[in-house]
Amino acid sequence: MNANTIAAAIRQGIATGEHPYGSRLPTVRELADQHGVSQQTASAAYAVLAALGLVRTDRRSGTTVTAGRSADAHLGTFAPPDLAAAVAWKPNQGGEASEETTLVRQLDAPEHMAAWGISAGTAVVERTRIRSVDGAPVQHKLTVLPYSVASRTPEGYEGIPPMLAPVGAEPVRPPRGVRMADWLGWDVSRTEAAITAEPMDQAAASALGVPEGAPGFRVVSIARNPQGDTIFATVTTAPLHHRVTLDIVG
Repeated sequence: MNANTIAAAIRQGIATGEHPYGSRLPTVRELADQHGVSQQTASAAYAVLAALGLVRTDRRSGTTVTAGRSADAHLGTFAPPDLAAAVAWKPNQGGEASEETTLVRQLDAPEHMAAWGISAGTAVVERTRIRSVDGAPVQHKLTVLPYSVASRTPEGYEGIPPMLAPVGAEPVRPPRGVRMADWLGWDVSRTEAAITAEPMDQAAASALGVPEGAPGFRVVSIARNPQGDTIFATVTTAPLHHRVTLDIVG
């Protein structure tokens, strides 16, 4: 048995929940004895898992699982977009799903947002959400909107604009059967999505409990109005052992 085979077995256990998020795995010696291999081979197996962002090893605490069980990032592009029919995300094999807003802030758009159609210096609002299954974080989602879009309120609505609600506030949802974009008058006509596998940035890695630079899926979605202006952009990051799915409707 080689290191990759051992790593694959442990990875499967993480994906199915056999090794829960935050649990401690056997020591290198114990793993070597368990599989009848050298400690060098056992250590190499943990190195493979660490490179994937699934475990973290240090001398004091040993090897700890840093990923939850496998989950889906279920995203959709609709023509015309019908977000009311979309399932934004869901666990892959059951479990209790939860979502928390962890950051809401206003800032001037940095230069990298120009790639999303938001000019540098534009006043924008950033919202960050963490999605979890059974308490283990599985997705980091950043949403960016021009302030002129984020500050809109539905007709007859009184209170803080829904997209400016602070962390900890009760989420404001549109009437049943009405998608948020229509309720807020955003006039979304199309959504573009790009999926890549690349190292996680510091914010996503920290939120997901993995080392910065660990590989992950990065899903960038950009919603535009009929004139081609960006209404909002989202960046969803998930560890590679999760699954990303799309539905194309229309």
